[in-house]
Amino acid sequence: MAKIIGRNKEIKELHTLYKSDQAHLVAIYGRRRVGKTFLVDQALSGKITFRHAGLSPVDEAGKKNLMSEQLKHFYHSLLLQGMPKSHVPTSWLEAFFMLSMHLQKNDTGRKQVVFLDELPWLDTPRSGFLTAFEGFWNTWACHRDNIMVIVCGSANSWILDKLINNHGGLYGRTTHIIKLSPFTLNECEQFFKSKNVPISRYDIVQSYMIFGGVPYYLNYFDPQLSLSQNVDRLLFANDGKLKDEYDRLFSSVFSSPDDMKAIVNCVGRRHSGYMRKEISAFTGIEDSGNLSDKLKALVASNFIIEYVPFGESLRNTHYKLVDPFCRFCQAYVNDLRHIPEDYWTQNMDSQPVISWRGTAFEEVCLNHIVQIKRALGIAGISTEQSSWIQKGDDNKEGIQIDLIIKRKDNIYNLCEIKFYSEDFTVDKSYHSKLVHRKNILLEHIPRKAAIHSTLITTYGLTRNEYSSDFINVVTMDDLFF
Repeated sequence: MAKIIGRNKEIKELHTLYKSDQAHLVAIYGRRRVGKTFLVDQALSGKITFRHAGLSPVDEAGKKNLMSEQLKHFYHSLLLQGMPKSHVPTSWLEAFFMLSMHLQKNDTGRKQVVFLDELPWLDTPRSGFLTAFEGFWNTWACHRDNIMVIVCGSANSWILDKLINNHGGLYGRTTHIIKLSPFTLNECEQFFKSKNVPISRYDIVQSYMIFGGVPYYLNYFDPQLSLSQNVDRLLFANDGKLKDEYDRLFSSVFSSPDDMKAIVNCVGRRHSGYMRKEISAFTGIEDSGNLSDKLKALVASNFIIEYVPFGESLRNTHYKLVDPFCRFCQAYVNDLRHIPEDYWTQNMDSQPVISWRGTAFEEVCLNHIVQIKRALGIAGISTEQSSWIQKGDDNKEGIQIDLIIKRKDNIYNLCEIKFYSEDFTVDKSYHSKLVHRKNILLEHIPRKAAIHSTLITTYGLTRNEYSSDFINVVTMDDLFF
């Protein structure tokens, strides 16, 4: 069996729960393809008593009687895992009764692990699934000290609303919650090493800009090909494995995929994102509770983030696209037609791609704030992070600051983020720009605070008469620790 990379904290948690002497209902959620199933398989290898995965609504699209298909599939899982031949249950109440009897009959006193994968897919319209699952847990499973029920799914809003934050029969019943995130750069490097993929850290960062540290995507890399060749093979070839992944991300996770895709397409149009009233205007989705639910679901699924730009109030909350794969597909895959299968290799040194890398590297850094703080020696200090864009007019020049780290110790790290193939050099023109930005920021922070100009770049800073403009320099290597 393949060795799992990273996930040490999550594995330890699952091991601790398995060894405990009480019943547990564990909810695992995270972005599609992030490795939730693989985590459970690896952490509890050989310990799963019963497992079942719901049928994908994408594969079942257009079919009638989805409930009967799901029940039949559940029955087949029971048969495959030792239940004597009986009959297909006609309701979820009956299905969970069958499961309870099967587990009870095979109870030896050891921990029994029930793993229900893609749980939201089982909850088809008017199926009564959630009520039956409540009955299974509340009436039977939670009273057995040797039962551990693990549920997971990519439909994060369902997991959060119907399970974790349930206000009905499952209120407060979830005993443990694990949110599984994409790999960090360090974990990507470990993953590539485990697959014998020879790749530099410079290219690992670029792969993160495109695939976002999603293990499922990285697993398709061919060790004999370069990064650009792998990108072409996976995304631009006619039979590319990930060519249709963007659409599947939405259709397999959300009940209203077109609306969700419209919101993501909207917020991806501007690097700083949009306020909800702007999203409503762009998408045509009414600015109501319905839009709130959709935004909440996209935040829960790690597609977008909700943030308040520096110096602004809560009413100016913005929503910003942070999923690298979605951003890359919007920029280079979705709207391109009749392009060569080696598109990325041909264009990797073009000016538009070079400019794209600069923006994409900012997103990589925002996903590695923990590593940046560690490199700055402020890991233990409470901070807030935001970007700042101040529009210019006829009387003043606009400014854009990639990242401001507001620290509780009265320091503001004014971060400039630069993706370069060599050391970054501050010339006279850039020096003037930095001085201007620092002076503007000084007007908007308390007098007791100080500014530390910070460079985050790939290889470092060329020493010259202007290099002292930066008090701190964080390099690409720092992001890997």
